[in-house]
Amino acid sequence: MSIRTLIRGGLVVTASDELHADVLIEDGRVAALATHGSAAAEAWTADRTIDATGKYVIPGGVDAHTHMELPFGGTSASDTFETGTRAAAWGGTTTIVDFAVQSVGHSLREGLDTWYAKADGNCAVDYAFHMILSDVNERTLKEMDHLVGEGVTSFKLFMAYPGVFYSDDGQILRAMQRGAANGGLIMMHAENGIAIDVLVEQALARGETDPRHHGEVRKVLLEAEATHRAIQLARVAGAPLYVVHVSAQEAVAELAAARDQGLPVFGETCPQYLFLSTDNLEEPDFQGAKYVCSTPLRPREHQAALWRGLRTNDLQVVSTDHCPFCFRGQKELGRGDFSKIPNGLPGVENRMDLLHQAVLDGHISRRRWIEIACATPARMFGLYPQKGTIAPGSDADIVLYDPHAEQVISAETHHMNVDYSAYEGRRITGRVDTVLSRGELVIDQREFTGRAGHGAFVPRSTCQYL
Repeated sequence: MSIRTLIRGGLVVTASDELHADVLIEDGRVAALATHGSAAAEAWTADRTIDATGKYVIPGGVDAHTHMELPFGGTSASDTFETGTRAAAWGGTTTIVDFAVQSVGHSLREGLDTWYAKADGNCAVDYAFHMILSDVNERTLKEMDHLVGEGVTSFKLFMAYPGVFYSDDGQILRAMQRGAANGGLIMMHAENGIAIDVLVEQALARGETDPRHHGEVRKVLLEAEATHRAIQLARVAGAPLYVVHVSAQEAVAELAAARDQGLPVFGETCPQYLFLSTDNLEEPDFQGAKYVCSTPLRPREHQAALWRGLRTNDLQVVSTDHCPFCFRGQKELGRGDFSKIPNGLPGVENRMDLLHQAVLDGHISRRRWIEIACATPARMFGLYPQKGTIAPGSDADIVLYDPHAEQVISAETHHMNVDYSAYEGRRITGRVDTVLSRGELVIDQREFTGRAGHGAFVPRSTCQYL
């Protein structure tokens, strides 16, 4: 039975428009919008009417960088696809793009099928996959073509983590050339991992074992150098490039310089780099381990360059790189050796709220909030206009957002399966009230009404942002 739903009286905010409009939903899609109070809107009838008075009506968030159940450093990310997508819904995100992993010596197909099996029947909201390439060779390059045809249209390579995910410049070039031919977008973890490993070894030899040294060895210049190198390799291949989790002013400068030349180079940053800093890594009693991620947190002065990059569109997307590890039993694996702390932070539930706070703080506009969190990630990764906007024909992934509600972020109240919050005690204004995924209520006035298995795999077209 299809339910007609009518959302009345809210302020509809998309990347391009703000209008007081009513939204009619049929068969899981947006059927129409009409000005609130107009004859057209007043004539509509529905099985279910939701009052959005005093609230924003926004597209569901698209988080294009998550790692549910990721094996890393002898353990695994603590959120499953079930717990992680439920938390995403609580935070107003209705689509995640997670990373399937190819292991060295195995095919892309094996890695992708493993991730299909993890997610299938377990997700509360819709999901798609990128593919991590750990072993670039003739066979896997051919497989890239098949994956693009299947709707897995982006491929992540690593200049970091030698012996695990690392690809050398020749492998990266070959993958970029293949992407240029088949339309697949290459995503890059840009850090000089070979040099970083030398610095890690030297720091540990000096007895520098605390979490803060994780940030100190992963130097800003080694992010900037790798970003520059990735851009030049992409130029040689004639391929577009998307650099993930940009954290440093110098890396933003490399992206801006490339974009000033008209190159199809794109950058993503994450809430942790916008709101946290090396001050957190320096917290005493090993508490800094909670904030170990790669690229690492930077000194606070880098934040201004990241906000500026988001305003000037030298950075286009804010994703979370959600990869949670519990402090007890997981982060603690690195006591006495920072290089053994699992890399990653929880954040899938906090992104939309933190970025709304950034609107109130004057960093970005309301429409830019929706652009960097919903519309551009959808365009970048071939999901638009099915996702990322509110328009006739789009999936009815819609969030009613209360811009006046106040909350304190805390592990006591969050829904991520992790025993701490990276933003513990932070007071913010704005909160998700109600969430629909393809027209189905997942959060109804702060009550979870969704279910595992509602979320469906979404095949993607190639990048629509070029």
